[in-house]
Amino acid sequence: MIQLVKKPFPAIIMMGIALNSTAQTKELSNEQYFKGNLKGITQALPMATRWIDNNNVIIMRDGKQFILEAKKGTEREATDADRNVGKVAETPKPFIKSKNIFIKVNDAEVQLTNDDALEVNPTISPDGNYVAYTKNNDLYTVNISTKKETRLTNDGSELILNGYASWVYMEEILGRASRYKAFWWSPDSKQLAFFRSNDTEVPEFVMTDGEGHHGYVEKMRYPKVGDKNPEVKVGIVKPEGSNIVWSDFNEKDDQYFGMPYWKPDGSSLLVQWMNRKQNKLVVYAVNIATGTKAPFYSEEQKTWISLDESDRIQFLKNGKGFLLQNDALGWNHIYYYDINGTLINTVTSGRFTVTGIRYVDENKGIVYFTARSKENTAHTDYYKVNLTGKNLQRLSFGDYNHSITSISPDGSYFVTNYSNSGTPTRSALVSNAGKIIKELGDSKGAEFADYHLAKTELIRVKSDDGLYELPMKVTWPLNMDKSKKYPVLVSIYGGPNSTGVWDSWSLSGTQQFYAKEGLIQVSMDHRASGHFGKEGVNYMYHNLGFWETKDYSTMVKWLIANGNADASKICITGFSYGGYMSCYAMTYGADVFTHAMAGGSVTDWTLYDSHYTERFMGTPADNAEGYKTSSVFTHLNKYKGNMQIVHGVIDENVHMQNSLQLISKLQDAKKDFELMVYPTGRHGWGGNKGAHFQNLKTKYIYKYLLEKEVPAGLLR
Repeated sequence: MIQLVKKPFPAIIMMGIALNSTAQTKELSNEQYFKGNLKGITQALPMATRWIDNNNVIIMRDGKQFILEAKKGTEREATDADRNVGKVAETPKPFIKSKNIFIKVNDAEVQLTNDDALEVNPTISPDGNYVAYTKNNDLYTVNISTKKETRLTNDGSELILNGYASWVYMEEILGRASRYKAFWWSPDSKQLAFFRSNDTEVPEFVMTDGEGHHGYVEKMRYPKVGDKNPEVKVGIVKPEGSNIVWSDFNEKDDQYFGMPYWKPDGSSLLVQWMNRKQNKLVVYAVNIATGTKAPFYSEEQKTWISLDESDRIQFLKNGKGFLLQNDALGWNHIYYYDINGTLINTVTSGRFTVTGIRYVDENKGIVYFTARSKENTAHTDYYKVNLTGKNLQRLSFGDYNHSITSISPDGSYFVTNYSNSGTPTRSALVSNAGKIIKELGDSKGAEFADYHLAKTELIRVKSDDGLYELPMKVTWPLNMDKSKKYPVLVSIYGGPNSTGVWDSWSLSGTQQFYAKEGLIQVSMDHRASGHFGKEGVNYMYHNLGFWETKDYSTMVKWLIANGNADASKICITGFSYGGYMSCYAMTYGADVFTHAMAGGSVTDWTLYDSHYTERFMGTPADNAEGYKTSSVFTHLNKYKGNMQIVHGVIDENVHMQNSLQLISKLQDAKKDFELMVYPTGRHGWGGNKGAHFQNLKTKYIYKYLLEKEVPAGLLR
């Protein structure tokens, strides 16, 4: 999945605070602007670190620990005895050192393996007796007590990967956090499920860089749109070694497998299967002894179903059923099933999006969850509802965006960090009846009111077709003069179900300095960004680029008409999908956007990977027109502004091939642009090259938008 790397500009403050009052007379100093030292203006919030029981939580404040008694809302400084109450010994975590696996036992490092091959993803079994890992693309275990190593598979190679994911599975299905791990312990530790991937027919992509005397060459198996995907088998094996039981799927079929789930008792493996078109999901229950399968749950949509969900199924501890989330009706909701996969009832419904199940009180039959607020899609709220679907209650409070940071073991209390565009973040302890027990802290420092800060707002702009109130965060220039026009910097990511606008507080020196310099700073979300459920996201089906640009253009036109925006200086910037949107805005949207900074950009969707692209676009065979209209190349004749193009030379995610083809076509069309490449750079880069990249963008802003020299202190 293409993703935004480290944001090029700090998060933007949101709406409404009366920052221009006469009492606020101080200007920020260069130290505050350039070093980000806002001490006194802001301060750290206390943090709930651990519940020692259902009523007492350890709070870290100003470097000290306190015990907060929830029922009374009283605090006292923690003692050494307090810190040990209710503390559960953590499961030892194996780790890699000098290629081999070690584990800590009583603070001593114990070596479990000893060979020259690099061992990967050591994962301890639930019973603490084994560590599973991969080595040379085979799956192994080591017995912690005896240090006996067992090789579970025997055909690992560069193209056969056992327990180690093929690139497209890591990137798009299992997620980068998996670090390519593709094996899963059963809850009883008696079995290991794993993927065996065959990359033989996946096309090889070659990347080169300039390092060394003869250069650097890197090869990877990367399926682009329409290419052969890896052939995957799902195996089950015992940790001490056994014949592998292969799940009853034909690996030659054009298909995908999502992360499997073990039933809580380890009796069967639930395997998520999806067709290549990605609109049909079947979860099969696989017999661990024979590999035979039977349908357990199925779903089909007219557009697509996401396979990369890690919390689709959550089993109840009583073993009687599970909660499942899906968005088939246009909004993500919770459904209650029995243990055999039969729907019992709908738990949540309506025109709002559930974002996560946080706690289930099985004794009382109550589900606690977070969701985008019904009242404000840029807010997250905390709710509870009966397992039957009755008695929905909002537990978070006020006109705020809430982040639930801690929940008591029995769900009776929770800690929320809450804010909105005009309110610096505060923290509170709240009961599961929605009553505020105690305010814990405020990020607003004692000197906050002494400073003159730029005004920011959360604005809603009606879409051209009148269907959506599109959210936009705007930081206005300091001391804005309504008789003047100001340049605009739009920072976006875009993409399906990718939200960038939240009604929450943030403050930074860099953002305030740009406001002082006279720059309108904006972030925007389109109709398919997640604010309007899957119903809104579905607009992008077979049509990437169009709706984002249409909605962004609508918001920019609002700024020109109502916000003193200079129509000749509308700059858009983003990385990855945001880079694509920046390129597309400078071509398809060239009547509105005049400048762009595009990094790590997809420029034509035929050049990106199969799973991500086909999920939304289908294949060129069934959506030729969509691929044509979504391509930046199709609209190059409209290009008339100035664009900065940036790419990492060995970007393994969005290949530099994308930018090279764009550059070539711009040259052939005799169009002007700016270019910077980063040797050794992948899909993002840090260190001095990262600082150079930030400076590059800063210089672009000053050259084309602010039209003056860059202050020396602003460069890194």
